[in-house]
Amino acid sequence: MVKREFSNKVVVVTGAASGIGLAVARRFARAGAICAMLDMDRVRLERCEHEFGDAGHRVMALRCDVSRRGDCEAAMAAVIARFGGVDVLFNNAGITQRSAFVETRIEVYEQVMAVNFFGALYCTKAAIHSLILRRGLIIANESIAGLAPLLGRTGYAASKHAMHGLFTSLRSEVRDKGVHIMVVCPGFIKTNLQDRALGGDGTVTRHPQSRIGRQDTPACAAEAIFNAAAREKDLLVLTTMGKIGYWVSRLAPGYYERRMASQFKAELEH
Repeated sequence: MVKREFSNKVVVVTGAASGIGLAVARRFARAGAICAMLDMDRVRLERCEHEFGDAGHRVMALRCDVSRRGDCEAAMAAVIARFGGVDVLFNNAGITQRSAFVETRIEVYEQVMAVNFFGALYCTKAAIHSLILRRGLIIANESIAGLAPLLGRTGYAASKHAMHGLFTSLRSEVRDKGVHIMVVCPGFIKTNLQDRALGGDGTVTRHPQSRIGRQDTPACAAEAIFNAAAREKDLLVLTTMGKIGYWVSRLAPGYYERRMASQFKAELEH
């Protein structure tokens, strides 16, 4: 049953210039939403702004480094000043890491946490009063790694577990105010996120990514996210292998951990 319509609603998407963020912005725009697109990549943002404008969609593109509190607060203030408020906030901007814990600098953990956790926190905090006033929707793009262990990604998993704790707890605080929070846990989606994965020294790793099953497309993920948002689902797990992993980790956590470790251990071998 559809509970929300998005025509003429103001939808803010972080990490909006590529991947799942761009696909989700396109999907909401096709439904008649007003899209505010936030990203660090100014060149890609400009291309997106032209694409949306040429298609007749209402759009606002803002360069924003979500790891900077001031950027997030300024971006939300600009969106509210122009469009009157925020109806949907999609916390999507993220960064990942692939390296053994013993070889990973503390600075890498700080960087991953700054983008994934604090970026989502800063944006949500800056928009929360408007979201409450407009009985809005928050979507947190997490990961199966936010619910289960993942070898070689201690920083990434920690940031996603932190997000999960934040947004599921916040949901219990704002539900009676008319604000809904949906957690999204993608499996393997074909985006450029893995091309920028940090290694233990903070540079982009050259180790190839391990994965299980077929990668899904951002467009397929966006369609599922849009439909689940309309129905106000609490949790959306994407891809067949993602769903299998979710349930196995819940029902047989020891088995899941052993199988996962055997599948991914090659990533840490030099």
